[in-house]
Amino acid sequence: MERINLVYIHCHDVGRYISPFGYKMDTPCLQQLAESGMLFRNMHCAAPSCSPSRAAMLTGMYAHCSGMYGLVNRGFELEKKECHLAPWLSCNDYKTILAGTQHVVKDRDGIPYDIILEEKKGEKVLNSQRLVCQGMEALDSLNGESFFLDIGFGDTHRPYRDGTAQYNPAYIYPPEPLPDTRQVREDMAGFMAEAKIFDNAVGSIINGLDSRGLLQNTLILCTTDHGIAFPAMKCNLNKFGTGVFCIMSLPGKIMKGSASDALLSQIDLFPTICELLELPQPPWLQGTSFIPLLKGNNEQIRDELFAEITYHCNYEPQRMVRTPNYLYIRRYTSRNKVYCADCDEGLSKQMWMENGWQDRSVDKEQLYDLMFDPQEAKNQVNNPEYESVLVDMRERLDCWQHETSDFLYTGKECKFITNTPEGNIYVSKDTDCNTSDLWLIQEQPKGYA
Repeated sequence: MERINLVYIHCHDVGRYISPFGYKMDTPCLQQLAESGMLFRNMHCAAPSCSPSRAAMLTGMYAHCSGMYGLVNRGFELEKKECHLAPWLSCNDYKTILAGTQHVVKDRDGIPYDIILEEKKGEKVLNSQRLVCQGMEALDSLNGESFFLDIGFGDTHRPYRDGTAQYNPAYIYPPEPLPDTRQVREDMAGFMAEAKIFDNAVGSIINGLDSRGLLQNTLILCTTDHGIAFPAMKCNLNKFGTGVFCIMSLPGKIMKGSASDALLSQIDLFPTICELLELPQPPWLQGTSFIPLLKGNNEQIRDELFAEITYHCNYEPQRMVRTPNYLYIRRYTSRNKVYCADCDEGLSKQMWMENGWQDRSVDKEQLYDLMFDPQEAKNQVNNPEYESVLVDMRERLDCWQHETSDFLYTGKECKFITNTPEGNIYVSKDTDCNTSDLWLIQEQPKGYA
């Protein structure tokens, strides 16, 4: 019997802002892909920061368990490389191919894919269509072997191009946490222009597989790392940070034109892929297969999920637990202000900075009622009506941290790279402004948090 191939299509910073979620986005190819398979409307990443999110998904382990505490471009790297999906598939006789972005190891050959394609020509990153051509050419070079194509795109990462010529800001709806101003709408137009480029690449991949007679026997997984790069979204443990789009398509195996509302984590993808490809599951997996959902069963696979952030540009350790009805977030920092450098530069951030964003306080504990507060805006920690819920959510988080040996719970030392040349962990108001300023600090002293 012919084995199922796997194509993993991924992008930066898209959250759920694509047309299948009802947003007025110019993403017809993603809409087509969703209608050919299943859309997961309540999927969350395990860490709303680029490298930890990808590491968690591709190892099936929480970021602190795989040793991925922060960004590759800030000096971190996946420690448990042997737990990555690619070598596991190689061990099971799949030809593995890397095209485009990877973002979990410093050196491009740090994960042993069988074929590693160049992401750049000189210093310039190849455009999306060229990356697709590379990937398709690599498939053409195979001799009938089953394959895993990992193809990643960086277009939707800031900085954005000017999108106002394509999309009139007068008719754009802003991201939910932000005010409806022209500045925000112009910013969103830039995102929409980048999302269109990604969508075109998705369409080219689908067409390339179809023209090669591979579409009917290929599992397509298309997702993103975390929420969009706007204030109060990316790098946050609310739904705007952890909520991601996820589409899976496989003719005859996944119900066509369907959607699931089940609460899911991206660490559930590895075990699900193994089951779909009829492969054994490695012993390190911490997620749960959601195969029953693919047949249209409307059931809950899990009654809770967890996510974390330790380091993005700043050391800002936080943990959260989410259930179908509640969200609880715990911060492990004595600084109760916003860490602004963890938000990429853009028009929306500029507007918030000009209006005192740095001076706003952030609660150490947060509890949200997801039924009556779906925007996750009203903290109920100090509301006596939610006392029993708060106790339950605290216990759930404590239990998970204990079971996974989270260093924040056990007191174990965690490697980090400091924010400043002087070795400071927490930056001042004057220095905690621009992401790019912190990124310029390449060689930094290392220590322990």
